Order: sequence, then C-alpha cells, then structure tokens
Amino acid sequence: MPSIDVSATASLRKRALRAGSWNLVSQVASQVMRLGGNLIMARLLLPEMFGVMVIATTVSVLLHLLSDVGLRQNIIQSHRGDDPHFLDTAWTVQIIRGFVLFALTLLLALGAWIAQLAELWPAGSTYAAPVLPLVLAATGLSAVIWGFQSTKIDVAVRTFQQKRVVLVDLASQVVGLVVMLVLGYLTHSVWALVIAGLVSALAWTLLGHTALEGQGNRLQWDRSALTELIVFGRWILLSSMVGVLAMYGDRLWFGASMTAAQLGVYSIAVLILGAVQTALMKIFGAVALPAFSEAARADDKERLKALYHRFRLLVDLLVLFICGGFLTASPLLIGWMYDDRYREAGPMLAILSLSFFMLRYTLAHQVWIALGLTKYQAMDNIIRLVSLWGLLPLLLAIGGV
Repeated sequence: MPSIDVSATASLRKRALRAGSWNLVSQVASQVMRLGGNLIMARLLLPEMFGVMVIATTVSVLLHLLSDVGLRQNIIQSHRGDDPHFLDTAWTVQIIRGFVLFALTLLLALGAWIAQLAELWPAGSTYAAPVLPLVLAATGLSAVIWGFQSTKIDVAVRTFQQKRVVLVDLASQVVGLVVMLVLGYLTHSVWALVIAGLVSALAWTLLGHTALEGQGNRLQWDRSALTELIVFGRWILLSSMVGVLAMYGDRLWFGASMTAAQLGVYSIAVLILGAVQTALMKIFGAVALPAFSEAARADDKERLKALYHRFRLLVDLLVLFICGGFLTASPLLIGWMYDDRYREAGPMLAILSLSFFMLRYTLAHQVWIALGLTKYQAMDNIIRLVSLWGLLPLLLAIGGV
C-alpha cells in the first residue's frame, strides 16, 4: 500500500488552502451580493413576481441538471484533463447541450401557455400566472450562453488556480446585480430578474474566454475523448436526473398547491438556506474534488483516506454551528431583513435548516467521483428521490400547505 509522501502532502495542503481561501472570499462576497440584492428587490417587486421567478429558475436548473453528464468533474478527475483534444471535445458537447436545453425550454413554455388557455392549472396557482410562459422562454436563453463557457475555468479548478476564476465570477455577478437593481427601480417588473440573469451569464462567459490564461477552445469531435466522456458521464447523468428531482421536487409540488404569493414567501426561506448551502458546497467542491482526484490519480489511498477525514471533520463542525444558528434565530433574522409580508418565511427557514445535516454526506460523492465510482452517487440520489416523492404528496394530503 502506498505511503503518504510528506512533501507531496504539504504541497497539496498549501495549494488546497490557497484555493479554499479564494473560494471562501468568492462565496462570502457572492452571497452578500445575492442577499443584498434580494433585500432591495423584495421592496421593489411584489411577492408574486418572486413566485413566478422561482418556477422559471427551477425549470432552468432542472433541465441543466437533468442533462448533466459531469463535464467539469470529468476534466478535473481525468488523466486527460489537460489534453486540448479532450477539452475541445468537452466544449463542443457543452455547446450542443446548451442549444438542446434552450429548445426544450421553449417547448415547456409553449406547453405552459397552452395549459393556461385550456385552464388546466388550479386557479390562483403560480402556474396560472399569465407572464410565466414568456419568463420561461426568456430564461431558457441562458442555456445557450452557458454552453459557450470556456474550459479554462475547469482546468483552473483542477490545478487549484482559483484566483482569476473567483475574480471573473465576482465581476460577472457585479454586472448582473447592477443591471437587476437599475431595471428593478425603473420597471418594478419580474423582467429585471430575468434580464439580469442573462447579462450575468454573458459577462461570465466572455470573461472566462478573455481573462483566464490557457489555450482557447475550438470545435472538435475526438472519438476517444467522447468515449471517455460518455463512460464517465452516464452515471453522473443518472445521478443528476434523480438528484435534481429530489432537490427541487418541493418547489414543483408547491407550485401547484401554493399561490404565487405563498411560493414567493417560501422562496425567501429557500434563498437564504440555499445561499449558505451553495457556498459551503462550492467551497468544498472546488477544493475537495481536485484534492481527492490528485490522490486518486497517484493511486495513494492512504492520502485519500486522510484527506477525506480532515474534510469531514471540518464539514461536521460547520454544519452543527450553522444548523443551530438557523434553528434558534430564523424568525428574528427574517423579521430583521424583510417586511411583514415575508414573516412566515422565518418558521419555514428554521425547519428547512435541518437539511444541513445532509451536507456531510456530499463529501462521499466527491470521493466516488475522484475514484470514478459515480454509480454509487446515483444510487444515493435514487434513495433521496423515492423518499421525497413518496412522502411529500402524502404529507400535503394529510396536513395541506
């Protein structure tokens, strides 16, 4: 069994800490901008508008994750992660996927419009909002924009070169935030949220190609690279399909059982919870997966085991601290941040915070990906899907919203 090389471990620790520091800066700044922008927009827009945007965003994320074949994870994990032919093939697949997702979004928007004309949605539900089909169609354009995102970003994450990635990310968010606030003030319309998202995606894509070092992308179709992408990505695809239905199933069910205003209030609780969870997952994902993958490529199982236990201890401590804070202070937090229209988001946030305990198990997913054992991740998500879609309809029938 290979032993842990002290110098290699020290070097990896130093690079991981540097990458983690930059990701921490990124996530803190990102969530401050996100929550700050939401606080301002909550005073400019009606809760119903947030409810409509929740559905449009959920559909967009669902389609992205339902078609996720793990291109980024593959680039980080693969021995060919720095091969131009491999990277360009992944970029080509990514572009094709973006156009397919946009076409699917247009079909869903058309279906939603037809369902409204036929009065198939419950009266007063979020799905019956007249503006929803147009918002869906416009939001879907982001898939095309993200499809052209440079693989330089993935290579930078693979090699722990996070500084420029973080700066590109924050710059694109600042651009989107400014656009959202200006349009929100001028129009008081849900379109401020839609257009800001598209502008932010465009800024991120353009900066990814121009501000990062490395070879640019071009269209290419390398059969060996495509085969590796498919073999690795098939279990990622299944895992993403069931995982996203488990992750966003609550909003899909509530969209039919809540009014747009109620869903808008619920979205505030989900936004705050998601901001913290996403920050933690991105930080550990950007540091843990490259670290695990480097140890796995070296076939150093002892180092991989040691890394896993160190990361898990840190995650456990953070989860206990954060979950305890939300359980006790959520009503006070919502009362301080929002007006009385959003008061009910406080108890919702307290209950939802229990889901933080699931974060400790996401590290196992990173290890499975690093080892190429993505089928175990799919199995775990299948269990989550069956649990949610089996219990939530039953609980709604028994207790209502």
